[in-house]
Amino acid sequence: MRWLWILLLGVMTGCEKDITIALDPTAATLVVDATIENDAPPVVFLSKSLDYFGKIDPKVLSNAFVRNARVTISDGSSSVVLTQDSIVNPGGTVVFYTTAATSLFFRGKLNTKYNLSIETGGVTYTATTTVPAITRQLDSVWWEKIPLAKDTNDVRIMLKGRDRPGLGDYIRYYTRVGKGPFLPGFNSVFDDQIIDGTSYTVTVDKGFDRNTEFSDSTAYFRKGDTVTVKVCNIDKVTYDFWRTYEFSFQSIGNPFSSPTNILGNISNGALGYFGGYAAQHRSVIIPK
Repeated sequence: MRWLWILLLGVMTGCEKDITIALDPTAATLVVDATIENDAPPVVFLSKSLDYFGKIDPKVLSNAFVRNARVTISDGSSSVVLTQDSIVNPGGTVVFYTTAATSLFFRGKLNTKYNLSIETGGVTYTATTTVPAITRQLDSVWWEKIPLAKDTNDVRIMLKGRDRPGLGDYIRYYTRVGKGPFLPGFNSVFDDQIIDGTSYTVTVDKGFDRNTEFSDSTAYFRKGDTVTVKVCNIDKVTYDFWRTYEFSFQSIGNPFSSPTNILGNISNGALGYFGGYAAQHRSVIIPK
């Protein structure tokens, strides 16, 4: 019998072969990251999608940005053509975007619908969003010690708020430490199916930089921090985009997860979204 097992092993080993799958090349697709917030100018980032298996370096990223597109935003009574600008990010990559920052009259307003038009490469792309009313009222924000925390310098932020009666209120939240950037939470969007028409108290996790690795400790704040919490009412389109995006992001590396279709609102097959934000802020100083 021993010789039979050796023979079977040799047959199975001899049947192994490397399989190379040649993927068809895909055309680059326009990617849109466009926002408008109450009392702030619109900001639109335009780029081209990159090959999934392609090499990514600062030069590739810089070349991915779409320049010289004609970008227009209208609120139904007035419109503005956005101006191209650029910044250099901490990694040294030049980031191109368009904005109406120099136009003092065009700022986001509550309860207002906005239309976006992008003309580039001979194609016009459109999208619509709304800066809604502020229906999630923030009553107070404070900090607390974390029970049984390994590091006594770790603290958590608590928020008390009120939701108006009636389903359909959606929010996205961010936090900022000191003068740093506003960062969204690991799970940053919520509806009001559970808290509809009630007062509620929740823990606010620290905003998460998606270029870093998430761990439990990144959800905590530290003694000595000055924390600003930003809560934005958003429309259903913006909520669906971030809900599906975050589900997809959190599924990366999970072999049992299902593919997720990220729900954008840009026409003509472009990726991304145009979202409206009705923001309110609360700050708290955590003593050392």
